[in-house]
Amino acid sequence: MSYYDIDAILTDSQKVPCTFELEVPRLGYLDGNSGGDMKKGTRVELPLWLGEMLAVSRQLGTSPLVTLDLPSALSPRVINALKADPRTVDLRSLAPHFYGLGARILELFEEEEMVEVLSETFKKRAAEIADHAHNPRGALGESADFLRGLDETERQLFRAAHDSAKSMKSWMGEMKKQ
Repeated sequence: MSYYDIDAILTDSQKVPCTFELEVPRLGYLDGNSGGDMKKGTRVELPLWLGEMLAVSRQLGTSPLVTLDLPSALSPRVINALKADPRTVDLRSLAPHFYGLGARILELFEEEEMVEVLSETFKKRAAEIADHAHNPRGALGESADFLRGLDETERQLFRAAHDSAKSMKSWMGEMKKQ
């Protein structure tokens, strides 16, 4: 991750569920209790960067301040839907930076099945994205819903494939004129 990478910054700002393992004085405002204490066992959604920092920071002999849980965008329900047919899942509504979030979560959790599912999802959706990018009517009709559901990584892939198809068509037109 680059310090100035806006996509990485936006990925790290996505909320993840965290459970406080210790009581923390005067931190209740995170749970809507201004001035109060954060009680042990309280679940709140924190930005990934903050949740990660609180989960890995601990003093000798103490438990971590919070434990991280999988975000809803990577819940078992979503993973099962991706296994069934990844092309029908609206990734953007789950998380605008879905693959970035998945990569960051996999740095923190050992989820072998999730690695396989996300990899297969990207491969299957990339083929569909390439098909839509090379189709001149790709953004119309039934494909509009699919294109709206692309996360940021997939949108960048679509733009690159679309621009390359357009350049190739232009070059072929110039070659025919010669």
